[in-house]
Amino acid sequence: MKIFKEEQRFTQTWLIALLIISVIVPILLITKEYMEENSSMTTNEFLLTLGVIIISLSFIFFFKLTTRIDEKGIHYQFFPFHFRLRTIQWSGISKAYVRNYDPIGDYGGWGLKGGALWNKEKGIAINVSGDVGIQLELKTGKKLLIGTQHKEKAIQVLETYKNKIQ
Repeated sequence: MKIFKEEQRFTQTWLIALLIISVIVPILLITKEYMEENSSMTTNEFLLTLGVIIISLSFIFFFKLTTRIDEKGIHYQFFPFHFRLRTIQWSGISKAYVRNYDPIGDYGGWGLKGGALWNKEKGIAINVSGDVGIQLELKTGKKLLIGTQHKEKAIQVLETYKNKIQ
């Protein structure tokens, strides 16, 4: 019995730099307003506003994509959108394979993407970074792509369970 497990988070350097740069301007403007001599902003309002900005900025670091492939099927969770693992049993899958894709062109970026709002025929993608994913074609006709950073391991485990796909 082979098991594939993977956890991914948004920890890319370019993303962290972009978030920091995008928060500098609001913090400077709020600080300037607070420091003005005739400012109507209280210390509590100032601290609360800074707190909201920092909490909003750090929210993205709570996102986590968990993937597990085992003898029962393929399990995935994209927290905070899914509070528990979702399971797609092997009997519900018509095809499962690893492929390269264009995150922006095919799905509109990273995260929980696709569906009715973007390139509907491609299905839904759940990804955090990179351009490699586990493509699932379900017997219902739906498609789901789950991003992975471990291409070779995913290929090997899918090969192990290919006999379970009917």
